[in-house]
Amino acid sequence: MPIMSSSVGPCLTALEQKVLWLSTWMIHHANHVRPSRDGLKVGGHQASCASMVTLMTALYFDVLRPIDRVAVKPHGSPVYHAIQYLLGSQSRDQLERFRAFGGAQSYPSRTKDDDDVDISTGSVGLGVAMTSFLALAQEFLHSRRLLPEGDRGARGRMVAVAGDAEFDEGNIFEALLESWKHRVRDVWWIIDYNRQSLDAIVADRFFNRLDTIFKTMEWRVVTLKYGKRLDAAFAGRGGDALRTWIDDCPNSSYSALAYQGGEAWRTRLLRDLGDTSGIRELLDSHDEASLHRLMTNLAGHDLDAVREAFHDASADDIATCFIAYTIKGHGLPFEGHKDNHSGLTTPAQIATLREEMGIAEGDEWEPYAGLDVAPKTLRAFLASVPFAQAETREHRVATVPVPATLEVPPGRCVSTQAGFGRVLADIARRHPTLADRIVTTSPDVTVSTNLGGWVNRRGVFSQSAQADVFRGDQPLSAQDWSMGPDGQHLELGIAENNLFLLLAALGLTAPLFGVRLLPVGTLYDPFISRGLDALNYACYQDARFIVVATPSGLTLAPEGGAHQSVLTPLVGLAQPGLTSFEPAYVDELVAILRWSFEHIQAEDGGAVYLRLSTRPLDQPARTLSERARADVVDGGYWLEPPSPGTELALVASGAVIAEAVEAHRQIVEDVPGAGLLVVTSAGRLQDDWLDALRTGQPERAHVARLLAPLASHAGLVTVLDGHPATLSWLGGVGPHRVMPLGVRSFGQSGDLPDLYRAYRLDVDAILDAAARLCVAASTRRS
Repeated sequence: MPIMSSSVGPCLTALEQKVLWLSTWMIHHANHVRPSRDGLKVGGHQASCASMVTLMTALYFDVLRPIDRVAVKPHGSPVYHAIQYLLGSQSRDQLERFRAFGGAQSYPSRTKDDDDVDISTGSVGLGVAMTSFLALAQEFLHSRRLLPEGDRGARGRMVAVAGDAEFDEGNIFEALLESWKHRVRDVWWIIDYNRQSLDAIVADRFFNRLDTIFKTMEWRVVTLKYGKRLDAAFAGRGGDALRTWIDDCPNSSYSALAYQGGEAWRTRLLRDLGDTSGIRELLDSHDEASLHRLMTNLAGHDLDAVREAFHDASADDIATCFIAYTIKGHGLPFEGHKDNHSGLTTPAQIATLREEMGIAEGDEWEPYAGLDVAPKTLRAFLASVPFAQAETREHRVATVPVPATLEVPPGRCVSTQAGFGRVLADIARRHPTLADRIVTTSPDVTVSTNLGGWVNRRGVFSQSAQADVFRGDQPLSAQDWSMGPDGQHLELGIAENNLFLLLAALGLTAPLFGVRLLPVGTLYDPFISRGLDALNYACYQDARFIVVATPSGLTLAPEGGAHQSVLTPLVGLAQPGLTSFEPAYVDELVAILRWSFEHIQAEDGGAVYLRLSTRPLDQPARTLSERARADVVDGGYWLEPPSPGTELALVASGAVIAEAVEAHRQIVEDVPGAGLLVVTSAGRLQDDWLDALRTGQPERAHVARLLAPLASHAGLVTVLDGHPATLSWLGGVGPHRVMPLGVRSFGQSGDLPDLYRAYRLDVDAILDAAARLCVAASTRRS
């Protein structure tokens, strides 16, 4: 541990006190001072903030460097914003508008907060797990020599400050296992072990299980249990008995005593240990206030203990879990109370706290009010802390050039999934500048999602070289699974949540590490639902990646309903920050993929979701023009243009285009002008249309222009291998009458002809829907 100068201790202690006050006042102000227009409780988590003040003070004002990245526990947002305010990176206006429109966010957010948030949190556990995947992303960059050269100073530490109740979330342990597989370094998980969740006290001895789990995963575990004052008491007469008593005290009893205060501590200790030599002398040496301070002197509230532990661990890059004992609500009137999670200070309580801290009424937001250290000294100290030694921690990185066109792979009868694999392998061969920045990942479905060609050319990432024994004298394999530091594919275990967290990490390397990667992840489409929380989390913080989901829909026919996706097109339609596509043909896919590599790099871009199919389809004999490629990317085009004023059109998306083409061939015998519209992106069409509606110019929307040739009373038969609501909204554009076809129930095993017939996606179903629309139109005219 570095030797402290004479001013470091007082400055840190003063700042610790100020962070507690500002975080508490911020929440109180939002609930009791700021006028309420809707009568709703604003909320906040004063108790959750108080338990982590010391940990955050030590981190930000002493330990962290600018290259380190932190995920702050969701309920600790006010502590984070208070620290940023003291460092000059947050405004008073933002604090005054905490949880109000345009103000500091309830949970730290990369995209919503004005201050320097590294990692968004909110859905508990995800921010914690995210740090381990950011460490893996950093290791990938380091191994490929994309980070600055030099010692470990070029690598930051990925830090999570987590609540102990977050470890009820399974995603944390999925990530922990994956980090062990990849031998992740440079990650700290700091557990604010206050032993209270939202509703109850955490089970006794929970830390023993955590300790065992982390050590099994080869992490270093540092338990911070007792502070310096308690350590000194343990060294005196009766100290062993006192330590044993505290160790054995149930969490619920300890919390209750912390709430009741010094008199309760004295009564209980006299009852249980009064006959033990040295205990009465110890108790007699303390008044009620100092006895309470002694008995609540857990290491997580002791700056010296915390700093020593952090600095000791800073000497190496070993993954480390700190279990820091704390008290929920420490220093506040409801300290330790089991109901304090959503508790708020009353006006009388905040007035008492303000007086105790020496803050004059009206000076609540003043950074240095009530502190024993001179403002000039504190300003100089804050300017010197390691974390403050960078002008900006958010990098701006040049885009990776994308070729003007990508080659459409040959083949008369090809699935979009197979086409995707061929295109990616072709990029690896023909476009090295682009390929060098692509990194792929998959949760144990690499080969079955057609990434095999890419992996054969670019290799699997591992920190140490490992040959594929099946490529030597062993039995031959078409797949080269050679591993090494230069590999560009990250193989994951079969946990979709980890896939989306890794994609989020890889998709943030540009702003966080100053190196742009182009991440592409693959999985089976139905299992998007298993990782949906992490996908939403990735999009919320504007991570940039391409997720390729395949097989999709009923094309997983033999595997039954458990593996047949239904609602995923609606996910693609509704998820903010994610642009979804479902191409029917491979040339569409190529145009979309090329656009996607540009979109995930654009200032106003986002992530991309491609829903592909394993169903081979006859490919049209055509070369898409520049205008046609633009229509594909914009969301749709006429495969068979309608005659002006026609009364019927088919609208198809994805693999069911084969049935739509055949149905259209038969329909035009009776309705010669009927059209066939291919929708490549329902989401792109809908977003563009809604934007045009808001500006009062709906006719300018791409979908409005597409449907303009149809008669106003025309009917649309919409069909896709997914929920029919994905396309049924098209009836509101014209408006036109719609007969929506799709899947609304779990499928069963079978082949595609049987399943398409059973779920009304076959040619006969399309013809029947068209006929019903035509009959209805005829009836209206008569």
